[in-house]
Amino acid sequence: MADVVHIPAGERGHIRVFRLDMRPEQARFLREPGALAQVLGIDGIDLGHVEIFPLGDLEDLGLAGYLTEGCGIPAEDIAADRETLDALEGHVLLLRSRAFQGAETRLTPAEQIIPVATYAEPDPKWSAQKVTSESARPQPRLSPRESRRKSRRIGGTITMVVLALIFYGLFRLVT
Repeated sequence: MADVVHIPAGERGHIRVFRLDMRPEQARFLREPGALAQVLGIDGIDLGHVEIFPLGDLEDLGLAGYLTEGCGIPAEDIAADRETLDALEGHVLLLRSRAFQGAETRLTPAEQIIPVATYAEPDPKWSAQKVTSESARPQPRLSPRESRRKSRRIGGTITMVVLALIFYGLFRLVT
């Protein structure tokens, strides 16, 4: 077993990089429900925040480029590890903090899953003006019963107009 990797409760915005020292079919199998959790020594994991892929898929971009361009990690955070990241071969596993749904977690990865690095995703820097238009204010909602009643009324009106047009057309046809 490798060292224990501790994920504190409420952790957000981190990406952990692991090298997968296994055959390609084993790495692909980790995408199956329950397989990754088992080799990480935990009960469950949200696979929506997990990436497992062969480094060959990145072509000229490389893992360092993928982390900076694809994941938004600042280049200066990766600079010290660039050679190590670019020298990796085979498959990698990227785990985002959200994969643990805010719970404190202790990973005890199998020996084929080797921790490489952990990076912090930058916090989004954005601001917006307060919207004050009338359309942005909450609008009163009709109860389901009132909404159905209104729909029936509109439907009845449309039906009457269509029937009137049909009868008018028939009347014109007959005369």
